[in-house]
Amino acid sequence: MSLREKRWCMCLLLRLQASSSWPNPHIELPLTFNNSANNSDHHNNHQPSTPTNIKHHSQTSQNFPKKTSKEPIFPYQERKSDIMPIADLIPAALKPKPPKRAAPKPQKTSYTSNEVPIPPDFLSVPLPASAPAVTLQKLDWSKTALPENGPLYAVVLDNVLTPDECAQLLRMAEASATDRGPDPDKDEPWRPAMVNMGPGWEILEPEYRNSDRIIWDQQEVVDRLWGRCRLAPGLEEQLAGIEGVRRPGKGFETSWVFKRFNKRMRFLKYQKGQFFRRELSPPPPLILLSRVADFDIAHCDGPYGEEAEDGTVLRTHYTVHLYLNDSVAEAGKDIGADLVGGATSFLSGDEKRKVDVDPKAGRVLIFQHSRLYHSGDDVVKGTKYTMRTDILYELIKTKIEDEAEGDEAMAA
Repeated sequence: MSLREKRWCMCLLLRLQASSSWPNPHIELPLTFNNSANNSDHHNNHQPSTPTNIKHHSQTSQNFPKKTSKEPIFPYQERKSDIMPIADLIPAALKPKPPKRAAPKPQKTSYTSNEVPIPPDFLSVPLPASAPAVTLQKLDWSKTALPENGPLYAVVLDNVLTPDECAQLLRMAEASATDRGPDPDKDEPWRPAMVNMGPGWEILEPEYRNSDRIIWDQQEVVDRLWGRCRLAPGLEEQLAGIEGVRRPGKGFETSWVFKRFNKRMRFLKYQKGQFFRRELSPPPPLILLSRVADFDIAHCDGPYGEEAEDGTVLRTHYTVHLYLNDSVAEAGKDIGADLVGGATSFLSGDEKRKVDVDPKAGRVLIFQHSRLYHSGDDVVKGTKYTMRTDILYELIKTKIEDEAEGDEAMAA
């Protein structure tokens, strides 16, 4: 910083301290600048049109009276704006620093559930005669704002559950909760959602994750859910397996075969004011960001794996979202929906383009873990209920006969 700039900063600070509005950082002062080619190009750039289902967020320009002088009021670097907050004029070293947050402590966690009777006709197959058929719509990325997602798999199933079945499933989940809260006078099954830090360890980070959750391990329910999903034409064939990977020199190739839905159901509840923040100061530890699973910040889902006593290896490759209530965007207000926001958004890498899947009671969204960058929009009004689980695949190793024969021939 030059001597002239230092003197100017000192004069500005003395003037601010003498002002009755100090230290209000929101006061804005009008500035004018010389017109330049860069500024002209900036304001006249033509933005390409995008599909109407993509939400846009842009800053709105305001008309401020401009000074007749072509020189800025203050000797400050030229900016592409007609106004400048006073806070921007204060050197960073002189700005107050945010208070330090105490690091959250990892907690050892385990989850148990009450026994909940499952009615024999709950999620029965075939569907009742009065129920609409299950439909399937695969996301054709080439026709969206995210054509770069072309080979990635995501599909939307509608009418998997009826609205009454969604409400019944929600009641059973609440009945399964063993932790009813510290207040015996309030029978509250929903507990603050924690953040996974590894097997058996979680942290409570309300500035980062502020929502409620019930965890219910119930294989029978998810098996019945899969029974409904497989009614969608072509879905079972699409999810049957994942192509193998050849292992040169090891004599085998690996592939993954559909096994079952993961028994762990994570019921999530979001009300107005609850959130997953995109930014946190200071930022969360890297291990937290590397283990996101059912977060509503932008992320790609990570796999969960387990190994049985007989050596069978299982791993998840697909995420399953079941929406349990309607949003105004999807169902409209006529049927009593009050949820505004809460869409699942698939995002571009720079988060400037997105494709939304809005909540609808009985809708199931299935998409691959890897390379699908997504988040959950904020709930603006009402309450959002959803359930998340995964699809488990079994690892299969197949011997490569031709490679073994080729090795024997070379040895001979």
